[in-house]
Amino acid sequence: MATYENGTASTAPPTSVRLLLGLMLIIAGVFVLGDIALATMISAMIIGVTAIVVGAFEMMHAFWMKGWGGFAGQFVLGILYVVFGATVVNQPASGALVLTFVLGLLLLASGIVRLFIGIKHWSDTGWTLVLSGAFGVLAGVIILTGWPATGLWVLGFLFGIDLISHGVAWLASGWLAPARGEAAA
Repeated sequence: MATYENGTASTAPPTSVRLLLGLMLIIAGVFVLGDIALATMISAMIIGVTAIVVGAFEMMHAFWMKGWGGFAGQFVLGILYVVFGATVVNQPASGALVLTFVLGLLLLASGIVRLFIGIKHWSDTGWTLVLSGAFGVLAGVIILTGWPATGLWVLGFLFGIDLISHGVAWLASGWLAPARGEAAA
């Protein structure tokens, strides 16, 4: 049982569960990378459905807002979510293009911000932010300069890589558990 700084206790999953989860995530990641275009379309559709659900809740929440200004803004925001989600669900390829373009802009912008912060705090391990920022800028530039073609594969590719890296982390956790003296199950 691990104890955290605030005194709460937590039990880690058994080693066998960590290893199995890691293996399943890696297999899923390889499967996704096997057809990144399909994974991109599915990702876009899931994002679209999520936006529809969020928009519906946003509109329902508007009725609990005090005053007309709060109601109108909340309700319009909900409608925008629903319209965006319905558009992405009905046109997943177009939705993937838009989502990829926005992702490229976000990566570029966040990378630039991290570069400036890292340079400002260089003596406090700011170099790690500079490195992270450089990767963000590079990823954003690659996505944006290759757009719209990148819109057909980027979301699926990133999803597959995320699954694999998550799986590797769980495998490492499972393999390192006995070395740290944790009970194997």
